[in-house]
Amino acid sequence: MQGPLSGIVVLDLSRALAGPHCAQMLGDLGAHVIKVEHPSGDESRGWGPPFVGPDHDISTYFLAANRNKRSITVDMKSEEGRDLVERLVRQSDVLVENFRTGVLDRLGFSVERLHALNPRLVILSITGFGHDGPEGGRPGYDQIAQGEAGLMSLTGPSPDEPYRVGASIADLLAGIHGAYGVVAALYERERTGRGTVVRTSLLASVVGVHSYHGTAWTVGGAVPKAGGNHHASIAPYGAFRCADGMIQIAVANDGQWRKVAQLLDIDPEMPKYATNRDRFAHREELIAEMEKALAAHDREHWLAALREIGVPAGAIRSIDEVYAWDQVRSQGLLVTVDHPVLGPVELPGPPLRFDGRASDDGHVAPPGLGQDNDAVLDWLAERERRSP
Repeated sequence: MQGPLSGIVVLDLSRALAGPHCAQMLGDLGAHVIKVEHPSGDESRGWGPPFVGPDHDISTYFLAANRNKRSITVDMKSEEGRDLVERLVRQSDVLVENFRTGVLDRLGFSVERLHALNPRLVILSITGFGHDGPEGGRPGYDQIAQGEAGLMSLTGPSPDEPYRVGASIADLLAGIHGAYGVVAALYERERTGRGTVVRTSLLASVVGVHSYHGTAWTVGGAVPKAGGNHHASIAPYGAFRCADGMIQIAVANDGQWRKVAQLLDIDPEMPKYATNRDRFAHREELIAEMEKALAAHDREHWLAALREIGVPAGAIRSIDEVYAWDQVRSQGLLVTVDHPVLGPVELPGPPLRFDGRASDDGHVAPPGLGQDNDAVLDWLAERERRSP
């Protein structure tokens, strides 16, 4: 891969999702990512269904977080394994890890030791609830973090039925936050000549995106609650039933409201609907009135009509419909890679595009377990030979 991080070497000691997703993002940007796995493999290799391949032993979960990497197997509890990791640390720019607090220290790779081996190393540590504090070191899993960080209390049909977000959003956000922290630390290293430690957690990453839900409490003293498929502060803004299913309509201002009201034959100047504050106060009544009008036609009719008047609206697509959508394909959100067992396969692609560079250019399939042992050792020996 070529990209803004070409020439940067990332040592990926992480497993499961948060750390691997971060390292994958760095690989998408052109970094050379070496995935260090226990000889039994990253546990996500066993997570399914679905499993694919001739023997149905390849996890699609693993495929989602490990493109653009090389895999090398190392037993870090053995002297030989620790020696190899030391050599890799010396030749790396970034180390990504999501061990429980203290595990890497017990393996002989404390922050002090890592920086003694390589003062320029940027270390990213992802934990469940933070590395310190009264619950520092507590193991973290996505759904647990979603609940503890308040996200489930905001999600679901009502405050009495908290739901998890369908994607492993705490893990993924931790990976995303970790990646931007790494990039910032690499930039800082250009000035200081030294690496630093970047820390994030599943807890921090979810609390960090509370946004207006957070200020509703910290400033406004109001505790936000789950409100189903409708916005917590804006009306009408959400999912509405029509003749053959549901569509989403987002009315962000009074001008858009007047257009929607005229389309649905509702008086926009009624005192109870005149402003967003009024509409929100009478939201349930407004939803019922809108859905009564929307029942007259199907989704395609209303989506076309709303598009014509310039009001944001959309369908609710299934995952297969998303990847068949020509707009998704036009944005480079699918990449084709040549997997050593599966052959050419399509994977969800990176969410960033850079002008002048094809989004589907040069991506490498997620590796088989230890498939690059020899290649990485050869690369390492060559790097050491050239090092001063």
